[in-house]
Amino acid sequence: MLVINDLSIRLAGRLLIDQSSVQITPGSRVGLVGRNGTGKSTLFKVIRGELAAEHGSVTLPPRWSIGSLAQEAPNGPESLISVVLKADLERDALLTEAESATDPHRIAEIQTRLVDIDAHSAPSRAAAILSGLGFSAADQLRPCAEFSGGWRMRVALAATLFAAPDLLLLDEPTNYLDLEGTLWLEDHLAHYPRTVIVISHDRDLLESSVDQILHLERGRLTLYKGTYSSFEEQRAARELLDAKAVKRQEAERARLQAFVDRFKAKASKARQAQSRVKMLERLKPITALVTEDVREITFPAPEKILSPPIIAVDNASVGYDPASPVLNRVTLRIDNDDRIALLGANGNGKSTLVKLLAGRLAPFSGKVTRADKLSIAYFAQHQLDELNEDASAYDHVRKLMGDAPEAKVRARAGAIGFSGKAADTKAGKLSGGEKARLLLGLATFFGPNMIILDEPTNHLDIDSRGALAEAINEFPGAVIMVSHDRYLIEACADRLWVVADRTVTNYDGDLDEYRRLVLSTRNAEAPRERSAPAEKPQRARSDNRGGLKKRIAEAEAEIARVSEIISKIDTALALPDIFTRDPKQAAQLSKARANAADALARAEEQWLEASTEFDAATG
Repeated sequence: MLVINDLSIRLAGRLLIDQSSVQITPGSRVGLVGRNGTGKSTLFKVIRGELAAEHGSVTLPPRWSIGSLAQEAPNGPESLISVVLKADLERDALLTEAESATDPHRIAEIQTRLVDIDAHSAPSRAAAILSGLGFSAADQLRPCAEFSGGWRMRVALAATLFAAPDLLLLDEPTNYLDLEGTLWLEDHLAHYPRTVIVISHDRDLLESSVDQILHLERGRLTLYKGTYSSFEEQRAARELLDAKAVKRQEAERARLQAFVDRFKAKASKARQAQSRVKMLERLKPITALVTEDVREITFPAPEKILSPPIIAVDNASVGYDPASPVLNRVTLRIDNDDRIALLGANGNGKSTLVKLLAGRLAPFSGKVTRADKLSIAYFAQHQLDELNEDASAYDHVRKLMGDAPEAKVRARAGAIGFSGKAADTKAGKLSGGEKARLLLGLATFFGPNMIILDEPTNHLDIDSRGALAEAINEFPGAVIMVSHDRYLIEACADRLWVVADRTVTNYDGDLDEYRRLVLSTRNAEAPRERSAPAEKPQRARSDNRGGLKKRIAEAEAEIARVSEIISKIDTALALPDIFTRDPKQAAQLSKARANAADALARAEEQWLEASTEFDAATG
């Protein structure tokens, strides 16, 4: 059991958690929620032992292992599957020791333990996790260094999940995933067999993957049973009860104070008046649950509603190399009130499509027709790094308003969420959520006809995501969105487009149907080769024959390793008195040999399968 007892955490002079106590039973799946900056990630550091608490304690069962996402993504010559397999430290250590062990008794212990931890199925389990997170079988054999930072963070997540620690701590794990990867992760966490605590602002993940909500607000930790919707209902009921309790206490205080004021000067009532004073002193104030209202997000309306369609694409191909377009035969239209969500795994061309729509990429062939005077606002997460870190929100707005009076500039800064002193805070000191709000305000500053939002929710908390959904629904122009946040898509989108197989198609089902399709497809394809078109240089696929040769080499190495183990066991079993002198050890050795023989058969099957595919590929 994870026990948080009377815990207080202070960071940089700020009290984040104040004398809170919580008990989390083994096997619980907990969503840790709260506004940005309340101390959720800091609590994780205390649980991991990386930061000392000011007061109180966090205790875990003595043999519990803790796993969390690495801060730095793996970036070396090792293949993805190798990186993930090495995350199981015990298996890796046992396999290394097995290569040099000579004592028959120790060999038997190693092989028995490998069976107990299901070590021989580890490669298929690791491959299934990588597949779920979007890596094809060919990808899994490529070096980590060939992938971009976001994809390497997926590898780090896969390694963490594969290690299956007793306590899994995940801090915003969907930030590096597309919708398809997020759907798979939701399903994986929902079936995680041990204890997990996940910090997330994704409503659907909190709805489908956890059974408790740990809420951090105003320094207090409160544990609620149930999913996120249940938490909202319980919290609303608590707010109502607290409000009533505060009202009753205020009435009681007024009654006692009135008695004291009325009779304190009368000698005959002095004793009773003094008694009421003591009652007032003992009447501890009830802290009313103060709701921190989220600042709204607004998008200025376009000056003129254009005649539809505002964009028409006819049989276009687009990409970065005319010899190998990312998308082909794209035909679509966008009207001035459309709400369109783009579905499809990262790397299939969603970003390429929005760049085509925004006019940032020209088609290699086909035709793109845009309405006259069409204005498009484009928001992408990478643009957060393009903000001038030394300039304030006021400075950024001033740059767009020329010689406008200061009062008007500050009014516009306030309209996008930066009023008063907040307008003068340098961008470098803003939180990720505040930067996202600023960038949204700047991108839509002049009232566009169409807004393109590429992963707009990564740095927004749950309430701010709700405010964004309201802003999208109230905006009179068209909106194209790429998001892994299912709640945002369901709340806003009225059309779904799937970007896959080098083209764009309309999807007639809903997101529940799409979720079932994604899960069934990824689970079915986990052990098999899968291909997807490249969108960026980092995702370029290596030649399939190279991947097959590597699989053959790995299978041959496994055959040699297991054959050597079998040879050692056979030598031990050949001792003339082994069965009479130590029957228990003999039984262990016999069991270990049977398990090793099974592993050898599997390795030989893998070698035969890869060799057959290689022969077919080479003609």
